[in-house]
Amino acid sequence: MSEAQPRYLVVEGPIGVGKTSLAKRLAETFGGEPLLERAADNPFLERFYRDPRSVALPTQLSFLFQRARQLQQLRQGDIFTLLRVVDFMLEKDRLFAQLNLDDDELALYEQVYQRFTLDAPAPDLVVYLQAPVEVLMQRVVRRGVGYEQFIQRDYLERIADAYARFFHYYARSPLLIVNASDINLVDSAEDYGLLVQEIRRVKSGRHYFNPRPR
Repeated sequence: MSEAQPRYLVVEGPIGVGKTSLAKRLAETFGGEPLLERAADNPFLERFYRDPRSVALPTQLSFLFQRARQLQQLRQGDIFTLLRVVDFMLEKDRLFAQLNLDDDELALYEQVYQRFTLDAPAPDLVVYLQAPVEVLMQRVVRRGVGYEQFIQRDYLERIADAYARFFHYYARSPLLIVNASDINLVDSAEDYGLLVQEIRRVKSGRHYFNPRPR
């Protein structure tokens, strides 16, 4: 990547949209390093998908601590000489907390969250992947992660809506909103190449990438 292009790039979007696969591919293309969320390391996650209310707070706090540690490592590293491609934002943690916690749990969570967000670095570019819930459900089933098979459609709808509301107002970093419903950013060289071109063009503001399905 040229000196004018981002050194800290985030790929975000709801469960099943393909952000981790895209982050890995972008890191390889641009000679950078992926920093990936480790959902499988959360010891409460499978129980959460089976019975959300039983472990909602420890599930959310476990994710918060993990994400904060990872971003702290990013800040301590040399972000200016090596591109980092990250498949999560710390702000997304709060979206899930607001969906999953009751009022008392959320009040406690907010106290903890504020202690971890004061020094979070701002991305140079955020790539926000969107897709209809039907597509997300199909992709979740296709990739076959055991605990994800308990995800309910209405929960995925609420997550997608929360992401849409968040990015409607997001202005902290340049933003590229990608309609990922009819493109294959993992296996199609043409689709992926078009996206890379768009990423290279974005320097500031809000942009949209909505390729026509073939």
